[in-house]
Amino acid sequence: MADYEQEQEMELEALQAILMDDIKEIDLSESGIDTRARCFEILISPQDDDFDEAARVPVQMALIFAHTEKYPDEPPLVNVKSIRGIKPEDLTSLKEKLDQEATENLGMAMVYTLLDSAKDWLTEKYGKNAGDREPEEIEEPAEEVIIPHGEAVTVESFMAWRERFEAELALQRAKLMPESALTTPKEKRLTGRQYFESGRHIVKGASTVAEEDDEEEEDIDFDEDFEDDEEDMLEHFLAEQTGKSTA
Repeated sequence: MADYEQEQEMELEALQAILMDDIKEIDLSESGIDTRARCFEILISPQDDDFDEAARVPVQMALIFAHTEKYPDEPPLVNVKSIRGIKPEDLTSLKEKLDQEATENLGMAMVYTLLDSAKDWLTEKYGKNAGDREPEEIEEPAEEVIIPHGEAVTVESFMAWRERFEAELALQRAKLMPESALTTPKEKRLTGRQYFESGRHIVKGASTVAEEDDEEEEDIDFDEDFEDDEEDMLEHFLAEQTGKSTA
């Protein structure tokens, strides 16, 4: 018994030296604890680095404790109360949290540990930074509204459009070529550039077979003269899709 009392007295002296005016002994009737032992009250405010001591603290609570006969081998009797601005349901939650931590710290002086835990809880729940985060959470859904425009472009839709586009382009080219040019064997057929540079699209009935000297010229495939690169085709496709959506 003497050992328990001595350890409890040493803890009280340490708390009073550290907390000074923030800890005081209170009457049993003010404690809310069913005990005949001495009761003490510790004031707790949020831990804000820019806290102005001269300003009125918006929230404040008190941690009330009393040593049991065999403390610290038994948990202390603990109560919490609001001095200013703490919701009753939050106090109930904190009380349960402190009781659990007291059970986990049996065998050692733990009041200061419980005090630190309560102070961290209060700062997280009611501190300045906690208040600053709430408006952001409310405003998040209204940050950006995306309005769908046209159809979504996928690899499949682009490739399907590309096939249709090339087919239509080939058909348009075929209409510009005389029938004789289309029926000429491929190895002797004029390229698109050769055909137009020769001026034979003006003279009706001109021969569609190139001279042997012409065969030595650079053979530029007709399709290559008219084929756009993939980036230009994609721009053309997107422009077409946009036109459909606005039509």
